[in-house]
This record gives sequence, structure tokens and C-alpha cells, in this order.
Amino acid sequence: MKDNVAVFTPYPFKIGQKIYIKGSKRNGDWEVIDVTENKMTIKCPISGTELKCDRFCCLVEENKE
Repeated sequence: MKDNVAVFTPYPFKIGQKIYIKGSKRNGDWEVIDVTENKMTIKCPISGTELKCDRFCCLVEENKE
């Protein structure tokens, strides 16, 4: 029997990149203002709120293994 396996990979965020986060407490529009190996800082273009958080991963594919 094969299992579903979700495969995640670090997304290569870039400073100045505009992103939209869906389905999270960070939901909404953001701009990436700093990126390190483990952390990133994002800024809301409306309120100016800045948030430093762990780098996200994105679901790239789902495999049966």
C-alpha cells in the first residue's frame, strides 16, 4: 500500500518581493524586507506592521510512496 507523502522545500524569498499569505494568522499582503538563512522579516504595506518570523516552506508536490 502506498502512503501520501507531502514534500516541502524552502522557498527562495527575495528582499522587496510582494507576497500574499493565505490560510494563516499572517493572512494578507506583505512585503519581504529581510531574509536570513532561518528568519525573514515581512512588512504589511497598509499598516506598516513588521513581523520577524521563521522562514516558510511551500508545498511543492504530493507523492504516493
